[in-house]
Amino acid sequence: MLSIRSRRSALVAAGTVLALTGAAACSSSSGGGSGSSGGAAHKKVRLITGVKSDPFYITMTCAAKTEAKAKGMDFGADGSAQWDVSVQRPLLDSVAASRPDGLMISPVDTSALTPSLKQIQSAGTKVALVDTTVTDDSIGVTRISSDNEKGGRVAADALAKLMGEKGSAIVISVKPGVSTTDARIKGFTEEMKKYPKIKMLPTLYDNDLPATAASQIQSTLAAHPDLGGVFAGNTNTGQGIATGLKQAGKQGAVKVAAFDAEPDEIASLKAGTLQVLVAQDPAAIGREAVDQLAAAFEGKSVQKSIGTNMVAITKANMNDPSVSKYFYKSGC
Repeated sequence: MLSIRSRRSALVAAGTVLALTGAAACSSSSGGGSGSSGGAAHKKVRLITGVKSDPFYITMTCAAKTEAKAKGMDFGADGSAQWDVSVQRPLLDSVAASRPDGLMISPVDTSALTPSLKQIQSAGTKVALVDTTVTDDSIGVTRISSDNEKGGRVAADALAKLMGEKGSAIVISVKPGVSTTDARIKGFTEEMKKYPKIKMLPTLYDNDLPATAASQIQSTLAAHPDLGGVFAGNTNTGQGIATGLKQAGKQGAVKVAAFDAEPDEIASLKAGTLQVLVAQDPAAIGREAVDQLAAAFEGKSVQKSIGTNMVAITKANMNDPSVSKYFYKSGC
């Protein structure tokens, strides 16, 4: 999200859709015990998202809920109030105590939750990692997310063009140790090495707080008047950067490439504060996770790793139905 909230030179072309290998939180809950063997129907499946209020995870959860209902599953979802291990761990412990047949989870750290995930997995729950992952490859029957590193590379190419391939640029992101945003930063910074006239400033982290991102971009502008571009690692960061630039009277002058397509970001794109959005497909992530768990319940083949499509959204193409369908939802 980070929610909390993931995951592009063709980025600025109208209607450009980036099909990255493989197959995207209205909160809902339902009671019921563990389903019997012999199929997906009546199996108890729970989803824990990165940040409950994030439209990325709302979109994911809405799609997962619909898919699970179609398969007759007992589906419930919850999410962290913020992107923090100490907040997500009690949710995971509570779900583990209910012994569900399947768990879909967006872990907020690549390693801190591994012992808990190992325990619930060894107790017989089939785990699907959605959006974010953990470094331990033994966790999860399937992992579904965007190709975030490639998305970072394409965002770099787009931003470099918008900057005229000169000036200073900076990455502002959530915090180190988040698999999706770490991959985006890696792809972005490596790709920017192709542009020797662009000076990359040290990466800043806002702890997923828009107000912090707004303050950071204003401080950066004061220290580096030649700032020409910013890469926002996630939605909240993008919102904060847009606010900070508007307050500084620099919207449009400093080019911004941001991840995701949440309502506030779409509004900023229309207003010209953000120039390009790399939209993921959280709905596809939710549907695929349910489908893969259903396959596991039924003894069918399960895809270990699935990557979903992404689309590059600009002011020029945002009204195209083939692009606007990727806009995230604020409710089911």
